[in-house]
Amino acid sequence: MPFPLGYNTYSLRAFRWLDLELLEYAASQKLDAVYLQDSVDPGNNDPAHWRELKDTAARLGLRLDGGDAGALPRSPDGIDATLARLREGIRHAVGIGSKLVRFRVAGDRAGMPPGPVEKTIETMIRVLRTVRAEAMDAGVKFAIENHKDLFCWQTRQVIDAAGKEFVGSYLDTGNPVFVMEDPLATVETLGPLAVMLHLRDSVVYEAPNGVAVQWVPLGEGVVDFRKIAARAREICPPIAVYNKPITGRPPQILAIYDSEYMKNWGDMRGADLARFIALAKRGHPYEGPMVVEDVPGKMAEPIAAALRYQQREHMERGLEYARKTLELGVRWRVG
Repeated sequence: MPFPLGYNTYSLRAFRWLDLELLEYAASQKLDAVYLQDSVDPGNNDPAHWRELKDTAARLGLRLDGGDAGALPRSPDGIDATLARLREGIRHAVGIGSKLVRFRVAGDRAGMPPGPVEKTIETMIRVLRTVRAEAMDAGVKFAIENHKDLFCWQTRQVIDAAGKEFVGSYLDTGNPVFVMEDPLATVETLGPLAVMLHLRDSVVYEAPNGVAVQWVPLGEGVVDFRKIAARAREICPPIAVYNKPITGRPPQILAIYDSEYMKNWGDMRGADLARFIALAKRGHPYEGPMVVEDVPGKMAEPIAAALRYQQREHMERGLEYARKTLELGVRWRVG
């Protein structure tokens, strides 16, 4: 049985569609699932809207995942607010029929709480354990996204130590390149703990000051997704797979040969960095056209229209690749 195929709604953020529109789009694409992330719907916090979403997803034959609890606070005085968000994330997930609540350590390494990484990991584990009983009673798992903060083996430490019975991996293949990991290595480490898999492709290539990375449409980068899909089938439990292109951003240079830059990454393992450099040596810049204007704030309508067009095209090209090359998805096979 192939993995169900869905899409992550954040990838179409330029449209600013309401939640029901996002579900209808999934149905029009003959998808099996929707991951509702960063909703802009005015009813996002309304239990009546949650019931409507749950009923609509059932009518359309869609698995609906969602629920978000933000990230770990940067200082201890934010713990109470974070616990409140975790509990609200549980309520929201139950309301829409999701079994998952997304949670992160931080946006990136610079945004992590001050102090040793080991201390942050301990705090993350303690915070999660505080709401263990509530999550277990609700039948919900916290899905820890591997973001631009911890290495995959550290994210696994969080999940293993907190408790696999209520914590799992929001396994993302786009973020590893920003922590200088080969995405296949991330899948190998976190795959057995995955509660879902989000696919995002990247180009990774050598640059004068280090290694350049940029997100690109699925199947158009240097990451071997055939190997990733094959490995996921071997080691992941039954999960839904979501296409999650985040394009429209320029390449970013990771200054791996700069000692000052690398001070933030003193916990990196040499073998992992060597594997990443090998990926970069095989890589190349993205050669396709791309509108690079994915920034907050007001933009001229011609650029905004081009960005909307690009986001939808990149989504649908990626879905086609996921179906035909990676053999993902169920519903599209039956017409």
